[in-house]
Amino acid sequence: MKAKIISKSEELFLSLGFKNVTMDEIANAMGISKKTIYSHFSNKVELVRSVTFSILEYIHKNIEQINENSVNPIEKMYDINIFIMDYLRNERGSAQFQLKKYYPTIFEQLELKKFEKMHSSVENSLKKGIELKLFRADIDVAFISRIYFIGMSGIRDTTVFKENQFNKNYLMNSYLEYHLRAIVTDKGFKILNKHIQKNKP
Repeated sequence: MKAKIISKSEELFLSLGFKNVTMDEIANAMGISKKTIYSHFSNKVELVRSVTFSILEYIHKNIEQINENSVNPIEKMYDINIFIMDYLRNERGSAQFQLKKYYPTIFEQLELKKFEKMHSSVENSLKKGIELKLFRADIDVAFISRIYFIGMSGIRDTTVFKENQFNKNYLMNSYLEYHLRAIVTDKGFKILNKHIQKNKP
C-alpha cells in the first residue's frame, strides 16, 4: 500500500503541484481513507520527501541502465534526455516551484542527493568522450560537469523560463545542444549534428 500511495501522490504532485494537493485529495483519488495514508506517513512533509526521493531513485536507476547500454557519450546524453522528458512529461513547472518555496529543506536535500548521484555519471561521460576524441582534450572535466548540472537544474526554474514562453522539451534539447557544441571535436560534431537535425521542428 505504501508504494501505491507514493505512486499516486507522485502523479498528483507533478501534475498539480506539491502545495496544491491535499492528503484528502490523495485519499479520494485512491479510494482509501486518509487514516490509511497516515498509517504509512506521519504527515504530508514525510510523504513529499518520500515521493521526491522515490522519483530521484527511479530516474537514477534508469540513467545507470542507459549508461551501460550507450554507444558513446553523445548518444547517451540524448538517450537520457529523451527518458527524462518522457518520464516528466506531465510535470508542471509549478511542481518544482512549489517544492522549492514550500518545502525548502526537502528541495535542498534533493538537490544535494541529485548532485551526488549524477555528478560522477557526467564526469565519466566527459572522460569517455575525450578518450573517444568526441570531446576536446583540453576541457576542465570538474568544471564542465558542474556547469552542466547547474544548467539542467536552472532551465526548470519557471521564474526565469516561464511556461507560457518556453516549452519544456525545447529547453532541454536546446540546453543539451548548447552544452555539447562547447565541448565537441569535429568528430563529435558529426554525431551531434545528426541529433540537431533530428530535433528540428
